[in-house]
Amino acid sequence: MKILMVTSEAVPYAKTGGLADAVSALSIALEKLGHDVRIIMPRYYRIDRSKLEHIPGPMGVHPGYQEIWTGVYTTKLPGSTIPVYFIDHEHSFGRDGIYGVPGETDFNDNPQRFSLLGHAAFQLCRKIQWYPDIMHCHDWAAALPAILLKCTHRQGEFARTASVFTIHNIGYQGVYGKHLYPYTGLGWDQFYSAGFEDWDRMNFLKAALVCADKLTTVSPTYAKEVQRPEFGFRMDGILRYRSADLFGILNGVDTTIWNPETDTYIPQKYSVKTLEKKKKNKAELQKKMGLKIDPDVPVFGIITRLADQKGVSELFGPAYGSAFKMCSDIHMQMVVLGSGEKWCEDELVSLNRSLPNFSAYIGYDEGLSHLIEAGSDFFLMPSRYEPCGLNQMYSLLYGTLPIVRKTGGLADTVENYDEKTGAGTGFVLENLTPQSIYDTVGWATYAWYNKKEHIQKMQERGMKQQFGWEVSAKKYEDVYKSIQT
Repeated sequence: MKILMVTSEAVPYAKTGGLADAVSALSIALEKLGHDVRIIMPRYYRIDRSKLEHIPGPMGVHPGYQEIWTGVYTTKLPGSTIPVYFIDHEHSFGRDGIYGVPGETDFNDNPQRFSLLGHAAFQLCRKIQWYPDIMHCHDWAAALPAILLKCTHRQGEFARTASVFTIHNIGYQGVYGKHLYPYTGLGWDQFYSAGFEDWDRMNFLKAALVCADKLTTVSPTYAKEVQRPEFGFRMDGILRYRSADLFGILNGVDTTIWNPETDTYIPQKYSVKTLEKKKKNKAELQKKMGLKIDPDVPVFGIITRLADQKGVSELFGPAYGSAFKMCSDIHMQMVVLGSGEKWCEDELVSLNRSLPNFSAYIGYDEGLSHLIEAGSDFFLMPSRYEPCGLNQMYSLLYGTLPIVRKTGGLADTVENYDEKTGAGTGFVLENLTPQSIYDTVGWATYAWYNKKEHIQKMQERGMKQQFGWEVSAKKYEDVYKSIQT
């Protein structure tokens, strides 16, 4: 099949979260299955044109009542022969930030910018004379092609093209004032019929949920959760109505990067058969983070965006049971890597000063993230909701036992510990409260000191899990084929 990935981000070119990793990794896995996969995305300011190949001739795009002339650049996605096409338009994409910048977190012209991307997807196909069987659109910023296919474009060269829309995080929907609707290039009669109308505003994600041929989310449990009011962000009714077309497919892990046997970021490589070598990484992590080097004390690692979704209020807030109380009461060490809400960053700085067994790095460091996964004994991830999650899977593959809340992809990937039999791959908490986190960390610590044989068996069990993208790619292939038949 010919598959066009339409996206606002993809590694290594532009990234704000897991969407970028998923698009590139899924594309490579699908290519290995024999499909002709291509990616289209904007050329942002930080994507160097000098490292790309220019496709000769301008490309006219017609969103709304105007004609916009763009350039097109291309390159091959690293590790593959997949062409990546970049839409070059300085006014729209020649700026810092993908969706916004710190002073303007959501650019007020995002409807125009990403409508341009949506229309450009069709023009690019005409320009290169390549017409996909599937347009796979990722999140609200790439929603428009699925809508255009349903409303206006399923004719001529695109008569046999179908659409798949993936919800990576339903909390981000692309809701804007309806006065910007004309930039989509659709008539006002379709404002309602295509599903854009949302309390007298326009909603890109909602329209894609109405119009796409098939819908997917990034884990099976999340596909069920988004059909409930508490997780559906007002879209649960539509998703219940379209439940027959909704599939939950767990994201995979790029095991060429996240593999303790080959990881170039960690001082000591190891495998399930040489698990004892993991201790050297633990000692290096303790040293790097300024903690006492002690192989016997359990290290709890956290790598997170400091945002409400990740449970940081319950973890670092002032309530009893939070990180301060855990580190004060329990014989343990805690290391944190993250950035985000200022109050939380300030709290981490304060905890650094007051707790000898707590150490945090504000910001992001790729090498440190690998060292935390390899050197920690437990990985704490108490998310309020988590469409898929990757760090819990990294942890399992590195023999680091995850402590997670039972939600989304966390529920799909971590099996709760049974202290009677030693079964399980981690520790699961039902309720997101400081006390619940405190109790579960205490439970894990008890097992560390008193059930060493259980801990080792769980580590070995986790390291044998299969999270490669080849499994997920075959499931996406099945979804594509279900539309074509």
